[in-house]
Amino acid sequence: MARRKTIEDQIRASFDAMTKTERQVASHLMRNYPVAALGSVTQLAKAAEVSSPTVIRLVQKMGFKGYPDFQTAVRAEVEERLISPLAKHDRWAGGVPETHILNSFADAVLGNLQATLNQIDHADFDAVAALMADPDRHIFATGGRITVAMADYFVTHMKVIRPNVSLMSAVSNAWPPRMLDLKKGDVLLAFDIRRYENNVLQLVEMAAEQGAEVVVITDPWVSPAANHARYRFSAQVEVPSAWDSTVALQVLVETLMASVQRLTWDETSTRMEKLEALYARSKFFRKR
Repeated sequence: MARRKTIEDQIRASFDAMTKTERQVASHLMRNYPVAALGSVTQLAKAAEVSSPTVIRLVQKMGFKGYPDFQTAVRAEVEERLISPLAKHDRWAGGVPETHILNSFADAVLGNLQATLNQIDHADFDAVAALMADPDRHIFATGGRITVAMADYFVTHMKVIRPNVSLMSAVSNAWPPRMLDLKKGDVLLAFDIRRYENNVLQLVEMAAEQGAEVVVITDPWVSPAANHARYRFSAQVEVPSAWDSTVALQVLVETLMASVQRLTWDETSTRMEKLEALYARSKFFRKR
């Protein structure tokens, strides 16, 4: 089952053909999607500081007949955000090729990974790595019911690479005390894929208000938490299953950690040597 093109895909594909004012609308849409696309033509034009005809020309360049057609597609994407695991299973069950699940699942994952990497802005990725390599910034990571495991994985490895890295659970009674330790300029990495969680949104919103540099890793339909982020990376997640895949998110996380490690290698290698000595002294690992 081929991945359907998102509004973001269509904006990117049309970007080179846009005029300066059309790009102004496109940039506003990307920063504030989907909320910016749910209002009237006049509202979008005013927010982007362009004329209404400019908005209409833009959506036509994206392949839509007009603004109503564009909004129909936007609403369909919003519905995708809220889709349940049962509905996802039913949709995939009717369209998966008659091959072994190992093949069909792997094909979908590889396609997701390629599509994800193709749309990552390298400058943004490098900027995030530089923020996380800054020893004066404390790094926090959080996630939802499923993606908190990704945040925990990130924190476990990053603690070896550098000090001052903490997991911030999105459970409502756990994160407010941790917010006391968050200072302006600290980094919050948040994971949130559909179905988006209110706790993650509230945590990210408050962190941004306190001056944190927020980075959100989400899916093609974009978590509402991304509206409060300085940097946002969207990973493809659809596979022939009732559950979304986190493989592309995992690759982003591991590449990000590798990038930070490279930037901090002198300090990191010293930390790793000390850690290995502690493991050896405590006989933590088995030997043959």
